[in-house]
Amino acid sequence: MAAHLVKRCTCLLREAARQAPAMAPVGRLRLARVAHKTLTSSATSPISHFPGSLVELVEKEQVFTPYIENQVDHLIKKAARPEELLELLGGSHHLDNNHAALVLIRLSHLLSEKPEDKALLIQDARFQQLLCLLNSQINLVWHGTLSRLLRSLYALGLPRTSKELQSVEQEVRWRMRKLKYKHLAFLADSCATLSQEQHSQELLTELLMHLERRWTEIEDGRTLVTIMMKVGHLSEPLMNRLEDKHVLNRAQDITVPHLCSILLAFARLNFHPDQEDEFFSLVHEKLGSELPSLEPALQVDLVWALCVLQQAREAELQAVLHPEFHIQFLGGKSQKDQNTFQKLLHINATAMLEHPEYSGPLLPASAVAPRPSALDRKVTPLQKELQETLKGLLGSADRGSLEVATQYGWVLDAEVLLDSDGQFLPVRDFVAPHLAQPTGSQPPPAGAKRLAFLRWEFPNFSTRSKDLLGRFVLARRHILAAGFLIVDVPFYEWLELKSEWQKGAYLKDKMRKAVAEELAK
Repeated sequence: MAAHLVKRCTCLLREAARQAPAMAPVGRLRLARVAHKTLTSSATSPISHFPGSLVELVEKEQVFTPYIENQVDHLIKKAARPEELLELLGGSHHLDNNHAALVLIRLSHLLSEKPEDKALLIQDARFQQLLCLLNSQINLVWHGTLSRLLRSLYALGLPRTSKELQSVEQEVRWRMRKLKYKHLAFLADSCATLSQEQHSQELLTELLMHLERRWTEIEDGRTLVTIMMKVGHLSEPLMNRLEDKHVLNRAQDITVPHLCSILLAFARLNFHPDQEDEFFSLVHEKLGSELPSLEPALQVDLVWALCVLQQAREAELQAVLHPEFHIQFLGGKSQKDQNTFQKLLHINATAMLEHPEYSGPLLPASAVAPRPSALDRKVTPLQKELQETLKGLLGSADRGSLEVATQYGWVLDAEVLLDSDGQFLPVRDFVAPHLAQPTGSQPPPAGAKRLAFLRWEFPNFSTRSKDLLGRFVLARRHILAAGFLIVDVPFYEWLELKSEWQKGAYLKDKMRKAVAEELAK
């Protein structure tokens, strides 16, 4: 230890004696386009966007040199541009075993919103030198730093063939038994959210296995809630164990913020606890007097979560649908306000479609009219293929409608109306109560059936399962309650179809099955 301390002090003296910073190598890439950012820029990055996140738990640990903070530590922490970090690789600075990892972590923060600069960075010779330095010392990187390092490499977009990335993943495997529980959860969240490559998903499987086995290591409520929010959806057995761990055994000690987080986590997954009646009694008891005092957007989130879980009460619906409350979100321009208003539409639909005894108030007709942004989204490959197949299946435009924005806050991929013989009817000629501004005037003929086509993309499902996330379970319930038969088009079935003929036959078969199931009831 004494010899190590002397070596560190020698390094400090050597660096302090230098009188001029090293010049950046001539002819190398300079990432000058990155705007100047403060040290707190990570708060807005994709890596750290959720209050009370796993990042926050992990970053509380000391990752810089705990014994003596040298000049390199200080420069890494204060760097505001990638170029400042890359210059540290010059001959004037000594980077120890942890510094290379810290530089990569800092680079990922600075480039979090600059995908074009990430590609340039990876090609920079100094960046490759940094990776080589890391690879040669990976076994000496501290546990907490290692977990953040892997997340940063995923965020920087290193190719799956990168031997340095594979080396870090392998190091995680070797240390898995020694890592703290929160580090395992942090790594699992990184694998699930930042990389869909096979190698990272294999690592995710191993991490979840350890999380499921070691769940008793969680000691405090804040860590429990955070883990439920961020990785609970990755494993139902894990979620069940976490549920057994404040929710009900420590019901009287649980705080309202923690309860809110648990409720939102359950809604995201459409997770219903084993002791459902006891849990929601606790929720209503705790929120009864606290709900009006919470931040307005959080009030909407909570009532929306209760709608997803089919636990919303009339008083809770009325609280957020009251004109004096919802008017603050009408016409909101920010993305947050628009997201909150979208949830108000879903709450309004829940009151209309699933609570026949509900006496009001409801959102005004002008508010439920679809906004232009409802259809202004990037078209996915599955969406494009489905639309093309549907156009061929329908033949003429009057036999169906594509991209139908409903007053319930959901957009149907397509809508058709069939008569009692299964023949297409001109859908726009008939009354359509699901539209905020109906176009037709005739009631549908007796025996007619209205079908909605709903595609389900990969992100709509819980990880490693074919179970829809809560938001999309709610959408499906609302469309059914509005009188539709549903033709589900999940991505994993569509990907099996190779020819246009197969795709058309698939949709026809789905339509026949939907009608047959309805007739069999």
